[in-house]
Amino acid sequence: MPLNPAFPADPYAILSPDVRWYPGDATLGDMGRDKLIPPLVDKVRRGVCHWRESGYAGASEITRALLHYWFERDHFIYGAEGPTLWRWYFAQREAVESAIWLYEVAVARDPISLIAYDSSGAISAGMFDEVWTRYVLKLATGAGKTKVASLLIAWSYFHKLYVEGSTLSTNTLLIAPNIIVLDRLRVDFDGGRIFYSDPILPPNGYEGKDWTADFQLTVHVQDEIGHVAPTGNLFLTNIHRVDEGGRATPAWDLRDQFLGPKPVAKTTDSKVDLGVIVRSVPDLIVVNDEAHHVRLETDWFKQIEGLDAGLRRRGSGLSAQFDLTATPKHTNGAIFPQTISDYPLVEAIAQGVVKTPVLPDAASRARLTVRQSDDFVEQYQDHLDLGVLEWRRSYDELAKAGKKSVLFVMTTDTSNCDRVADWLQERHPDLKGKVLVIHTNKSGDIAEGGSSKADKAALDELRKQSREIDSWDSPYTVVVSVMVLREGWDVRNVTTIVGLRPFRAASNILPEQTIGRGLRRMFFGQDVKEQVSVLGTEGFLEFVETIKNEGVELERRPMGPGTNPVGPMVIEIDRANPDKDIAALDIELPKLKPRIERQFYRFEEIDDAELPTPRLALRMFTDAEQREIVFRDIHTDEISHVTQLDAGAVADWRNVVGWFAKSIKDDLRLVGGYDVLFGKLKHFIEDGLFAAPVSLDDPNVLRNLSEVAVTRALFDTIKGAINRLTIHDSGDTHVIDRIKLSETRPQVVRRRDTIEATKSLMNKVTGDNPFELAFASFLEAAGDVQAFYKNSEATNFTIEYQSAGGGIVRDYRPDFIARDTAGVIWIIETKGREDLEDPRKWERLKLWCDDASAQDAPNRYRALFVRQDAWESTLNPVRTLADADAAFGE
Repeated sequence: MPLNPAFPADPYAILSPDVRWYPGDATLGDMGRDKLIPPLVDKVRRGVCHWRESGYAGASEITRALLHYWFERDHFIYGAEGPTLWRWYFAQREAVESAIWLYEVAVARDPISLIAYDSSGAISAGMFDEVWTRYVLKLATGAGKTKVASLLIAWSYFHKLYVEGSTLSTNTLLIAPNIIVLDRLRVDFDGGRIFYSDPILPPNGYEGKDWTADFQLTVHVQDEIGHVAPTGNLFLTNIHRVDEGGRATPAWDLRDQFLGPKPVAKTTDSKVDLGVIVRSVPDLIVVNDEAHHVRLETDWFKQIEGLDAGLRRRGSGLSAQFDLTATPKHTNGAIFPQTISDYPLVEAIAQGVVKTPVLPDAASRARLTVRQSDDFVEQYQDHLDLGVLEWRRSYDELAKAGKKSVLFVMTTDTSNCDRVADWLQERHPDLKGKVLVIHTNKSGDIAEGGSSKADKAALDELRKQSREIDSWDSPYTVVVSVMVLREGWDVRNVTTIVGLRPFRAASNILPEQTIGRGLRRMFFGQDVKEQVSVLGTEGFLEFVETIKNEGVELERRPMGPGTNPVGPMVIEIDRANPDKDIAALDIELPKLKPRIERQFYRFEEIDDAELPTPRLALRMFTDAEQREIVFRDIHTDEISHVTQLDAGAVADWRNVVGWFAKSIKDDLRLVGGYDVLFGKLKHFIEDGLFAAPVSLDDPNVLRNLSEVAVTRALFDTIKGAINRLTIHDSGDTHVIDRIKLSETRPQVVRRRDTIEATKSLMNKVTGDNPFELAFASFLEAAGDVQAFYKNSEATNFTIEYQSAGGGIVRDYRPDFIARDTAGVIWIIETKGREDLEDPRKWERLKLWCDDASAQDAPNRYRALFVRQDAWESTLNPVRTLADADAAFGE
């Protein structure tokens, strides 16, 4: 069943439970409910949705503080190119909220309590193998499970530290299924890196706590064990290190060197017994990555069961177990009943969180012949040729943007693996030395081999190269293997997959695992639709197509010679075109000092006596209503949070005023000045907001502050005063730098319609909409236009302006830059549907052109604003830029 039409494409948008994917009755009948729908998820989603809308009512102050900080504040990460807005995907947020809500608010920490959220009526307590708290969080491959793990670890740490009687822990055991996954996790967690690189730790002083100073976490990786204190430990390990020890050491196994031992194996390498060390701490949470291995029959489950038993003997037990996986399924395909949140692949593809799988259409598949031959390569030469052709297209295109594309070929056995690798290098000499071969057996495990030091060194190098293949430092661009690479091999640059091996349901391999290594995005955070071409034998493609049962609508398109490429495209300087004179087409612009700026040092000059006085009526509330403090988002009027006070408790007005101060600072992006703003707010509330002076010690006054009209008057008054003082037109617009269009860096964009323009120095010209593309065609044809450019982020030409609300200094990017045959440079804004910001942008653009003409003489600059409705309704033909200025200019 397809997604709900109301399902949003924005991965950061809050998702209503009513628009989430549901398989439909027909699919349920074919597959079985137990294989498609996690039975607890729907009721948990609805409970969490209501809880979120209530402002996290019923949670501890610490939990509310963390959730508000993480998910309701803007976070900026500062890099070489300036600040970047940081946000967690809603899927990550919902997973964290679900675990926290069940644990702390619903207090559903055992099988009987969880069964209350069953929507299927088909699960029982006997389906839960554990007696401790276990939550399974299902997120599609590439949706950021590591981010979820880091937030849950931080929440548990601070809950135990700050909440009296907390049953959580500052100690975490983070378990990987194999060495490859461990290496990936180590990059994020070694030294606690992720907690500081991501905005996880609130600043000291936030909500009265010294969060960063109090986060004293020691990370122990595998055998690198330092001092183990009773609190504040993160043990990062392969599951097999959590062992009791005392078993014989087996012969060296190549599988251990690449993937680590399988979850069902009993591994006893000589090692520090991390199990004994972990069992020495008084409390513990367990976080499992790739947790589909944690099943009753595996040693992984048994080791966790042993940890719980050891802690119970000391009077506690495991505080909680959080399992993260894209495929929480038993070997028979049934979903783990402990699954409490679900972000399926169909939703991740729709929101651009992962690449879209693309298969050859029927006509293209019909042209692929399986030849009658004993030679494996001869049999599947058509498939290999098509795979190389598809890969080359993405490689040639994306290399312009500095990205290397990778081709992944799956074969039937190791001898055919070698044969394919040799053939690729023989048929395509440019691939000589660029094919990485990973020998595996049909189960996807590394084949056993010799035991010499040379063999071990070779395997270490193989692991290293497989991890680094995305980088240009790696010589490899093709991987050939029997292995499905089901987990851990988290490369991002696979753009083409060729499957030359059949799969069966009995193989215990899922279609999402088969294509999972090609799903991760190359261009994270960019509005680019990425695709991975999946092709191969009919048996392979039929197996991949079974993913449709989980809602994924696979795209099909023509493939082969003469067909159009897919995936993102690169717009760059057209230097390879001998017919273009790049120097003649170049346009140089002055970079002016911003006129409009904030002067934060004037923040203290707000005159309390000059503030407008709304003089609102003070409403009288009952004692019960006074104990409920409701805060709403000032822009949407939605509830931000509710503070519920026990009878007899006294609300602290300092927290209320502090919330307003922080909200105003965040909204206006102010730096510093919290103490000054706090004092101004207190004085204004007590002496100017209401019809008569009030006292903030009065609970009735605090309850009034949750009313929409009161909140809006407070925000509008204080923000207006701040803006009048801090936003300033300096009048100083001297040239501080220059922008040359010929220095524009390559830009990756989603594939769309383009024109090839002789008057543009770029290889392609595109538009954000059909009107922009039509206007680009007009500039190309206009007789008085000598050169033009469709402006983009890659050029970094923006103009600052003051937003319509008057509160924020924003930047906007004009649509086109053109130079006419008289040498005048035109800055052009095209507009379809207008909004409140457009008049301010237009006035600022005209002023910029006046300033640029004055400061950059003898160059001249003109502004032009073209509305789509006026363009389409004009009766007289517009053939030149002069015609456009006469028709639409001021």
